[in-house]
Amino acid sequence: MRVVKILLLVCLVALLVPYLITPFYRTGHPVSTLMAWRSLRGAPMHRQWIDLSDMSPYLPRAVVAAEDAHFCKHHGIDWGALREAIDDAQEDGTPFRGASTITQQVAKNLFLWQGRDPIRKVLEFPLALWIDLVLPKQRILEIYLNIAELGPQGQFGVETGAAFAFGKSAANLSAREAALLASILPNPVKRSARTPGPGVRRLAVTYVARAQASSLQTCWRENR
Repeated sequence: MRVVKILLLVCLVALLVPYLITPFYRTGHPVSTLMAWRSLRGAPMHRQWIDLSDMSPYLPRAVVAAEDAHFCKHHGIDWGALREAIDDAQEDGTPFRGASTITQQVAKNLFLWQGRDPIRKVLEFPLALWIDLVLPKQRILEIYLNIAELGPQGQFGVETGAAFAFGKSAANLSAREAALLASILPNPVKRSARTPGPGVRRLAVTYVARAQASSLQTCWRENR
Protein backbone atom coordinates (compact mmCIF):
# COMPACT_ATOMS: atom_id res chain seq x y z
CA MET A 1 0.00 0.00 0.00
CA ARG A 2 2.85 2.35 0.84
CA VAL A 3 4.47 1.66 -2.52
CA VAL A 4 1.22 2.51 -4.31
CA LYS A 5 0.97 5.81 -2.44
CA ILE A 6 4.54 6.68 -3.35
CA LEU A 7 3.91 5.87 -7.01
CA LEU A 8 0.75 7.99 -7.01
CA LEU A 9 2.67 10.87 -5.43
CA VAL A 10 5.44 10.57 -8.03
CA CYS A 11 2.85 10.61 -10.84
CA LEU A 12 1.12 13.64 -9.35
CA VAL A 13 4.41 15.55 -9.08
CA ALA A 14 5.30 14.60 -12.67
CA LEU A 15 1.93 15.95 -13.86
CA LEU A 16 2.30 19.20 -11.92
CA VAL A 17 5.91 20.01 -12.83
CA PRO A 18 5.14 21.34 -16.35
CA TYR A 19 2.55 23.74 -14.91
CA LEU A 20 5.07 25.02 -12.37
CA ILE A 21 7.88 25.37 -14.92
CA THR A 22 5.95 27.05 -17.74
CA PRO A 23 5.85 30.60 -16.24
CA PHE A 24 9.67 30.55 -16.10
CA TYR A 25 9.79 30.00 -19.86
CA ARG A 26 9.05 33.67 -20.47
CA THR A 27 12.83 33.91 -20.76
CA GLY A 28 15.68 31.56 -21.52
CA HIS A 29 16.30 28.95 -24.19
CA PRO A 30 14.20 25.87 -23.35
CA VAL A 31 14.84 22.53 -25.02
CA SER A 32 12.31 19.90 -26.04
CA THR A 33 12.03 16.41 -24.60
CA LEU A 34 13.07 15.04 -28.02
CA MET A 35 16.18 17.22 -28.03
CA ALA A 36 17.06 16.09 -24.51
CA TRP A 37 16.45 12.44 -25.39
CA ARG A 38 18.67 12.65 -28.46
CA SER A 39 21.46 14.21 -26.42
CA LEU A 40 21.19 11.53 -23.75
CA ARG A 41 21.40 8.81 -26.40
CA GLY A 42 24.38 10.47 -28.06
CA ALA A 43 22.39 10.91 -31.29
CA PRO A 44 22.94 13.99 -33.50
CA MET A 45 21.27 17.09 -32.06
CA HIS A 46 21.99 20.60 -33.28
CA ARG A 47 20.25 23.79 -32.20
CA GLN A 48 21.26 27.43 -32.16
CA TRP A 49 18.75 29.77 -30.56
CA ILE A 50 17.63 32.89 -32.43
CA ASP A 51 15.26 35.50 -30.98
CA LEU A 52 12.02 36.14 -32.84
CA SER A 53 13.01 39.77 -33.36
CA ASP A 54 16.15 38.66 -35.21
CA MET A 55 14.39 36.28 -37.60
CA SER A 56 13.37 37.16 -41.11
CA PRO A 57 9.87 38.68 -40.83
CA TYR A 58 8.71 36.20 -43.47
CA LEU A 59 9.46 33.22 -41.25
CA PRO A 60 6.94 33.51 -38.38
CA ARG A 61 4.19 34.48 -40.83
CA ALA A 62 4.93 31.48 -43.06
CA VAL A 63 4.95 29.06 -40.12
CA VAL A 64 1.69 30.39 -38.72
CA ALA A 65 0.15 30.17 -42.21
CA ALA A 66 1.35 26.57 -42.51
CA GLU A 67 0.73 25.23 -39.01
CA ASP A 68 -1.96 27.25 -37.28
CA ALA A 69 -3.91 29.84 -39.26
CA HIS A 70 -5.98 30.80 -36.19
CA PHE A 71 -2.99 31.08 -33.86
CA CYS A 72 -3.82 34.67 -32.94
CA LYS A 73 -7.49 33.94 -32.30
CA HIS A 74 -7.63 30.79 -30.18
CA HIS A 75 -6.50 30.24 -26.59
CA GLY A 76 -4.29 27.22 -27.08
CA ILE A 77 -6.77 24.93 -28.83
CA ASP A 78 -8.57 25.58 -32.10
CA TRP A 79 -11.94 24.06 -31.21
CA GLY A 80 -13.40 24.63 -34.68
CA ALA A 81 -10.54 22.81 -36.43
CA LEU A 82 -10.73 20.07 -33.81
CA ARG A 83 -14.43 19.47 -34.47
CA GLU A 84 -13.78 19.34 -38.22
CA ALA A 85 -10.99 16.80 -37.75
CA ILE A 86 -13.19 14.60 -35.56
CA ASP A 87 -16.07 14.81 -38.07
CA ASP A 88 -13.75 13.90 -40.96
CA ALA A 89 -12.40 10.90 -39.03
CA GLN A 90 -15.91 9.67 -38.29
CA GLU A 91 -17.03 10.07 -41.90
CA ASP A 92 -14.19 8.20 -43.61
CA GLY A 93 -13.29 5.84 -40.77
CA THR A 94 -9.65 6.92 -40.60
CA PRO A 95 -7.89 7.57 -37.27
CA PHE A 96 -8.31 11.06 -35.87
CA ARG A 97 -5.40 13.30 -36.79
CA GLY A 98 -4.53 16.93 -37.38
CA ALA A 99 -5.91 20.10 -35.78
CA SER A 100 -2.91 20.52 -33.45
CA THR A 101 -2.18 24.17 -32.79
CA ILE A 102 1.29 25.64 -32.42
CA THR A 103 0.60 25.92 -28.68
CA GLN A 104 -0.29 22.21 -28.49
CA GLN A 105 2.92 21.36 -30.31
CA VAL A 106 4.88 23.46 -27.83
CA ALA A 107 3.19 21.59 -24.96
CA LYS A 108 4.01 18.24 -26.56
CA ASN A 109 7.59 19.11 -27.48
CA LEU A 110 8.51 20.70 -24.17
CA PHE A 111 6.91 18.28 -21.73
CA LEU A 112 5.48 15.16 -23.38
CA TRP A 113 6.46 12.56 -25.96
CA GLN A 114 6.10 12.01 -29.70
CA GLY A 115 3.58 9.75 -31.42
CA ARG A 116 -0.21 9.50 -31.63
CA ASP A 117 -0.88 8.36 -28.08
CA PRO A 118 -4.42 9.15 -26.79
CA ILE A 119 -3.03 9.56 -23.26
CA ARG A 120 -0.56 12.14 -24.51
CA LYS A 121 -3.42 14.05 -26.15
CA VAL A 122 -5.37 14.08 -22.89
CA LEU A 123 -2.36 15.57 -21.10
CA GLU A 124 -1.61 17.95 -23.97
CA PHE A 125 -4.96 19.77 -24.01
CA PRO A 126 -4.91 21.34 -20.52
CA LEU A 127 -1.18 22.07 -20.88
CA ALA A 128 -1.82 24.00 -24.09
CA LEU A 129 -4.53 26.05 -22.39
CA TRP A 130 -2.15 26.79 -19.49
CA ILE A 131 0.72 27.77 -21.80
CA ASP A 132 -1.54 30.15 -23.69
CA LEU A 133 -2.68 31.67 -20.38
CA VAL A 134 0.75 32.32 -18.86
CA LEU A 135 2.92 33.02 -21.93
CA PRO A 136 2.44 35.74 -24.57
CA LYS A 137 1.69 34.58 -28.11
CA GLN A 138 4.96 36.08 -29.28
CA ARG A 139 6.92 33.97 -26.82
CA ILE A 140 4.99 30.78 -27.64
CA LEU A 141 5.85 31.19 -31.31
CA GLU A 142 9.47 32.04 -30.50
CA ILE A 143 9.83 28.84 -28.46
CA TYR A 144 8.17 26.76 -31.17
CA LEU A 145 10.46 28.13 -33.88
CA ASN A 146 13.47 27.21 -31.75
CA ILE A 147 12.48 23.67 -30.79
CA ALA A 148 10.75 22.34 -33.93
CA GLU A 149 12.69 19.65 -35.77
CA LEU A 150 13.76 21.04 -39.16
CA GLY A 151 16.23 18.64 -40.69
CA PRO A 152 16.94 14.93 -41.21
CA GLN A 153 20.12 14.92 -39.12
CA GLY A 154 18.92 16.24 -35.77
CA GLN A 155 18.55 19.89 -36.80
CA PHE A 156 16.27 21.71 -34.36
CA GLY A 157 15.07 25.29 -34.61
CA VAL A 158 14.86 27.63 -37.57
CA GLU A 159 18.42 28.92 -37.26
CA THR A 160 19.93 25.46 -37.63
CA GLY A 161 17.28 24.44 -40.16
CA ALA A 162 18.00 27.49 -42.33
CA ALA A 163 21.75 26.86 -42.17
CA PHE A 164 21.26 23.23 -43.21
CA ALA A 165 18.79 23.96 -46.02
CA PHE A 166 20.09 27.25 -47.42
CA GLY A 167 23.49 27.88 -45.88
CA LYS A 168 22.34 31.10 -44.24
CA SER A 169 20.88 32.47 -41.02
CA ALA A 170 17.15 32.49 -40.37
CA ALA A 171 17.55 36.27 -40.23
CA ASN A 172 18.19 36.40 -43.97
CA LEU A 173 15.54 34.09 -45.40
CA SER A 174 13.46 35.24 -48.34
CA ALA A 175 9.70 34.76 -48.42
CA ARG A 176 10.09 31.62 -50.57
CA GLU A 177 12.82 30.14 -48.35
CA ALA A 178 10.76 30.78 -45.22
CA ALA A 179 7.78 29.06 -46.85
CA LEU A 180 9.91 26.08 -47.91
CA LEU A 181 11.13 25.67 -44.35
CA ALA A 182 7.55 25.87 -43.06
CA SER A 183 6.47 23.27 -45.62
CA ILE A 184 8.65 20.53 -44.15
CA LEU A 185 7.49 20.92 -40.54
CA PRO A 186 5.11 17.92 -40.55
CA ASN A 187 7.93 15.56 -41.54
CA PRO A 188 11.43 17.10 -41.73
CA VAL A 189 13.02 13.67 -42.17
CA LYS A 190 11.15 12.78 -45.38
CA ARG A 191 10.57 16.31 -46.68
CA SER A 192 13.43 18.60 -47.68
CA ALA A 193 13.72 22.35 -47.95
CA ARG A 194 17.23 21.96 -49.37
CA THR A 195 16.08 19.81 -52.30
CA PRO A 196 12.29 20.30 -52.29
CA GLY A 197 10.10 17.95 -54.25
CA PRO A 198 7.01 19.05 -56.21
CA GLY A 199 4.72 18.69 -53.19
CA VAL A 200 6.89 20.86 -50.94
CA ARG A 201 7.24 23.47 -53.69
CA ARG A 202 3.46 23.61 -54.14
CA LEU A 203 2.93 24.02 -50.42
CA ALA A 204 5.53 26.79 -50.32
CA VAL A 205 3.68 28.76 -53.00
CA THR A 206 0.48 28.46 -50.96
CA TYR A 207 2.18 29.55 -47.74
CA VAL A 208 3.83 32.54 -49.40
CA ALA A 209 0.39 33.77 -50.51
CA ARG A 210 -1.17 33.15 -47.10
CA ALA A 211 1.71 34.82 -45.27
CA GLN A 212 1.44 37.92 -47.44
CA ALA A 213 -2.20 38.29 -46.42
CA SER A 214 -1.48 38.08 -42.70
CA SER A 215 0.10 40.33 -40.11
CA LEU A 216 1.25 39.25 -36.67
CA GLN A 217 1.70 42.72 -35.24
CA THR A 218 -1.94 42.96 -34.23
CA CYS A 219 -1.60 39.55 -32.61
CA TRP A 220 1.34 40.75 -30.49
CA ARG A 221 -0.51 43.86 -29.36
CA GLU A 222 -3.71 42.03 -28.45
CA ASN A 223 -2.08 39.09 -26.67
CA ARG A 224 0.60 40.61 -24.48
